[in-house]
Amino acid sequence: MADRLEGRFAFEGSGLPALTVAIQAGGESRRMGRSKATVPFLGRPLIERLVTRIAPISDEILITTNEADRLAFLREHPAAGRIRMCSDVYDRRGSLTGMVTALRNASNDYVAVCACDMVFVSPELFLAEYRCLLDDPTLDLVLPRTQFGYEPFHGVYRRRTCLEGLTRAVDDGVESIRGFVSTMTSREFTMDEVGAIVPQGRCFVNANTPDELRHAERLVLELEGAAC
Repeated sequence: MADRLEGRFAFEGSGLPALTVAIQAGGESRRMGRSKATVPFLGRPLIERLVTRIAPISDEILITTNEADRLAFLREHPAAGRIRMCSDVYDRRGSLTGMVTALRNASNDYVAVCACDMVFVSPELFLAEYRCLLDDPTLDLVLPRTQFGYEPFHGVYRRRTCLEGLTRAVDDGVESIRGFVSTMTSREFTMDEVGAIVPQGRCFVNANTPDELRHAERLVLELEGAAC
C-alpha cells in the first residue's frame, strides 16, 4: 500500500506544511498479554505495519513508547531517518496524557495521531482531515465521530492550541476525549464522510486480544492478499 501512495501523497516538495504522524505505542497490554507494538502480525512486528502505512504522508514519525530498546528493529525500516521515539511525560497513562506526550514532542505544527494496533490506519483519511485543518485556520482539530463517539486516534491536531488545551484538561482532571474536544474548535468527520474514503470505516479496526489479532490477520489477507 505504501508504494501505491508514495507517488500521490508524499509530502516532500508538495508545498504543504510539514506533518508529524504520532503512533501511540504503550508497553504491556493486559488483554493481549504482551506489548501490542511488537506482537507478530503476518510475520512482522505489528508496529512495522503501522509505520509502513503512514510513512508516505509523514515528514516525521513519532512513536510514544517506554520500550524504545525493544523497537530497535525499526532502525532498518526504509523510513528510519524520520522516526523518533519519546517517553511518556506523565506517570499515569490515558488517551489524553498520551496525546500530550505526542504533541509536546512533535517537531511540526500539525500532528496526526493513531494507535499502534490500528491495522488499517488510513493515510487517505489522515490526509483529508489534514487538508480540512489547513483550509480553516479557526480549527484546532479534525477527527472522526462514530456511533460510539469520537475517534481521537485517527484525528489531526493543530499542535500549539491543542497542546495548550490538552495540558489544561489533564491538569483539571479531565479524563475523556469528549471533555477535551468540547473546549476546542473542532471539525467532525461523519461516518458517511469516513466511508467515502475508507470502506465500512475499516480504519478503526484494532487488535486488543490474541483473537482480535488473528481476526485482523485474516481480514488483511482477504482484502490485501499475499502482498500485505
